Amino acid sequence: MKPLLALAQELASGTATAVALVEDALARATQPSGEGRRVYLKLHADQARDAARASDRLRKAGTVPSPLAGIPFSVKDLFDLAGDVTLCASRALSDAPAAKDDAAAIARLRRAGAVVIGRTNMTEFAYSGLGLNAHYDTPRNPWDRATGRIPGGSSSGAAVSVTDGMAAFAIGTDTGGSVRIPAALCGLTGFKPTARGVTKDGVFPLSTSLDSIGPLAPTVACCALVDAVMRGAEPRIPEAPTLSGLRFGVPQSYVLDGLDRDVARAFATALGALSAAGARIVDVPFKSLARIPELSPHGGVLAAEAYAVHRKLLETKGEIYDQRVRTRIMRGANLSAADYVDLIAARRAMIAEADATTARFDAMLMPTVAIVAPPIAALDADEKLYGETNLLVLRNTTVGNYLDRCALSIPCHERGDAPVGLMVMGEAMGDDRVRNPPPITPPRRARGCRGRTA
Repeated sequence: MKPLLALAQELASGTATAVALVEDALARATQPSGEGRRVYLKLHADQARDAARASDRLRKAGTVPSPLAGIPFSVKDLFDLAGDVTLCASRALSDAPAAKDDAAAIARLRRAGAVVIGRTNMTEFAYSGLGLNAHYDTPRNPWDRATGRIPGGSSSGAAVSVTDGMAAFAIGTDTGGSVRIPAALCGLTGFKPTARGVTKDGVFPLSTSLDSIGPLAPTVACCALVDAVMRGAEPRIPEAPTLSGLRFGVPQSYVLDGLDRDVARAFATALGALSAAGARIVDVPFKSLARIPELSPHGGVLAAEAYAVHRKLLETKGEIYDQRVRTRIMRGANLSAADYVDLIAARRAMIAEADATTARFDAMLMPTVAIVAPPIAALDADEKLYGETNLLVLRNTTVGNYLDRCALSIPCHERGDAPVGLMVMGEAMGDDRVRNPPPITPPRRARGCRGRTA
């Protein structure tokens, strides 16, 4: 995986062309022994080649709309692409009309010159953190293909499209961790902006209160570049400050419970690297986080809003939903309007309390996911294990969604070990600071914590 700025430099110097980048991505996506058949629900091969040729012609004429010009990317299957049916990796929408326009965020990326390779697989309707799909199979995590481990979800195909070179970066959504979980479990960087930071026009909703749009890419600098374009901001990489003097809080409750050995070791090493580089690491009780499950009776705000989106479709197509997904959506039917109003108020109160707790810190740090990627077969075979694992995988990332924060997941494992993510959670609309963190020079063997220049 090459950082996007490295690809941009190759294109600028003439050592690479957009056509060559696109052809390489398509070749990897269609390799018979590869993961492409599980990753992509639809390839836009002809359109991608046309766009790449146009990009090369424009570059030769001196027109380069942004550093992303000519670089191929993948799109999660709940974004509208003009002329495509937005399936959301489901069978229930197969007869829906094709989209007339691109989703707003994708349109901005195309105007910046980036090239759509295709639509990626995901958990049906984005309703799980594991990435399993009962209709189109599940992309295998690149760390341990022999075992067949989950990629994380719901943006499962998005992550594997990048790890396997089928795209240089991917666009996903994050409602409870669906960008950061697959990024952490697959060894990528993933950025969840504050929910209102990137327009969701043209994106099939899961939860209108919690949905956000973010990139998965090799480095933090890559994510900053893509995020800026999707916001409609100037696509540039600001200089990062030094670590010395920065204060990072580490919640001591909830997010550190039940960490497996690999995650605990990688997280401790990452904190040591930050401390050695001059940052101050402060333990914070943050007991209010333990109340997050109280905000999720019958699936909470997410289930209530998902049920509002799906109830009519469930009446006619419910039997062809993945039944795990259907069951989770249907929990929202058990919440009254009064319950929903109470949950919104309780969330608002928790956000205010959390803001007071974290105001003195530059960011909060925690493991992105409490465990490394488990095997797919075990989750398919055991409903109880599936439910427990899904809750555990989502637990830490959901904090950022419920608190209306921006958050970044950075790889912090040793090279060759199971991928583990370090989550950097900022304040609401503090996105510029979080997506441009200081460079980290870790101690020996802490290679995974790669910072913005990895």
